[in-house]
Amino acid sequence: MSELINNREAGAQEQTRRQEMLKEIIKELHAGKSVEEVKARFAEAVGDVTVEEISAMEHSLMTEEGIPVEEVQRLCSVHTAIFKGSIEQIHRSSKPEEQPGHPVHTFKLENREIERLVNFRLELHASKFQKNDNEEIIFKLLEDLSLLLDLDKHYSRKENLLFPYLEKYGIYGPTKVMWGVDDGIRAMIKDVKNALAHYDGNKEEIGQKLAEVSREVNEMIFKEENILLPMALDKLTEDEWVKIARESDEIGFCLAAPEREWIPERAPEPAGAETPQDEAAPQGFIRFETGILSLHQLETVLNHLPVDITFIDENDVVRYFSHGKERIFARTKAVIGRTVQNCHPPQSVHVVEKLLEDFKSGRKDAEDFWINIKDKFIYIRYFAVRDAEGRYMGTLEFTQNIAPIRALEGQKRILSE
Repeated sequence: MSELINNREAGAQEQTRRQEMLKEIIKELHAGKSVEEVKARFAEAVGDVTVEEISAMEHSLMTEEGIPVEEVQRLCSVHTAIFKGSIEQIHRSSKPEEQPGHPVHTFKLENREIERLVNFRLELHASKFQKNDNEEIIFKLLEDLSLLLDLDKHYSRKENLLFPYLEKYGIYGPTKVMWGVDDGIRAMIKDVKNALAHYDGNKEEIGQKLAEVSREVNEMIFKEENILLPMALDKLTEDEWVKIARESDEIGFCLAAPEREWIPERAPEPAGAETPQDEAAPQGFIRFETGILSLHQLETVLNHLPVDITFIDENDVVRYFSHGKERIFARTKAVIGRTVQNCHPPQSVHVVEKLLEDFKSGRKDAEDFWINIKDKFIYIRYFAVRDAEGRYMGTLEFTQNIAPIRALEGQKRILSE
């Protein structure tokens, strides 16, 4: 028994030592050392590193060492270059993730299509563009980049479906870092697309931007398949993967779709088994001051409103969102029970925090924003919800496409045909 205890203690000490070395290497990079300067030391001192250690390192850098999320994002590509080739292969006796329809299978299926688009089509057209920057090749590049922007759906499923479950297991660092990098890739694609649409002869600059897009997209594929997805497979239950698979349709897929619905190989539920509370059908009635509605009626009414409604409670936790036919922004059931700060990319969290602070302190009762998205004019309104005594109970988000309203002219007094 003493030998077993000693072995466990030795293993824990070794893990701590490796973790400290990883942090020191990243801090050296932070201080200005090059990848080549630390690469040899990393290989000699640390050897193979597990996915869990990378996750713990990123989390520790932000929470214990005080390195800002933005700085870890900057270092992300650098330490990926160091870790590439040294991450342990995780062998699993049963591999449902290799079955069509499983969320991991779908993520990888999309990644293969993204690789084909970036490493063949985009690279080919970028090379031709450097030789002859005519209108035809510019059009092809614009077409490639428009297709590549479809990866927003791929990233959105990570951010709105996968990240919430990882956070339930206490994994915050990698999700915050990756979301920030995702946003950076989105911005880079839009930037080079805009530069091509207004091309003024800056061939070399556009070539550099295209190369940066390709590099970052490929790096993200590596991070997903060697860090994020193995970590998620290690943590998430089969039921959680089933929920992610079911809700993926609401966001959509990138360049490829699942061949079929994933049905896990497991024993059927016993007869008479209770339905989980979060999936139970609404029953009963609610008495309001001005009437009575069944839960079914109430939910149906809310989902028929031509607006998106989301309610965040006094602890900043998402408690409800309406589920209309045409939502403006993606929402999935995975956000329920998640803090609103973790539903936004790191770059915009400070805006959310300031808004909630103003509502809780009583400085404000409402705040409005409006933005253009393609042919839509989105009006986003936030209201502090207070009870009769003025106590803050939460925040209501109210989002509507008001482009059709803004286009109204004259008057209408008769029924439509």
